[in-house]
Amino acid sequence: MITITQGISLADDEVVERFVRASGPGGQNINKVATAVELRFDIPQSSLPPDVQARLITLAGRRVTTAGLLVIDSRIYRSQARNREAALDRLVALIQRAVRKPRQRRPTRPKAAAREKRLTDKKRRSAVKALRTARDPDA
Repeated sequence: MITITQGISLADDEVVERFVRASGPGGQNINKVATAVELRFDIPQSSLPPDVQARLITLAGRRVTTAGLLVIDSRIYRSQARNREAALDRLVALIQRAVRKPRQRRPTRPKAAAREKRLTDKKRRSAVKALRTARDPDA
């Protein structure tokens, strides 16, 4: 079980890992061992609540395929175990962000002083620009 929060956890079979060869540090190890991890998480088929699923799709952005599959790639470290751990940590952090409901925005109105200041600034700016216009000598 992968624990996300106190109330939400994922079964191990909901996350699919694929190991591929990575570029970068590792020397000859690069040619022999598949150290990079490609973690796949099927959002629509997951046990997450629907509102969390919707926020997760929005937060993940281009990492989500059209089928709703979240793909996280990790190839930072030389070892497969550390890359696996890093990818899983990134998935958990992303889901934890999706679990938090965004605060409701309360619409506000600008104060009278702010409106007045904006209008006086506009008038001053307009006067400055009016001075820059070319005058017609015949008029």
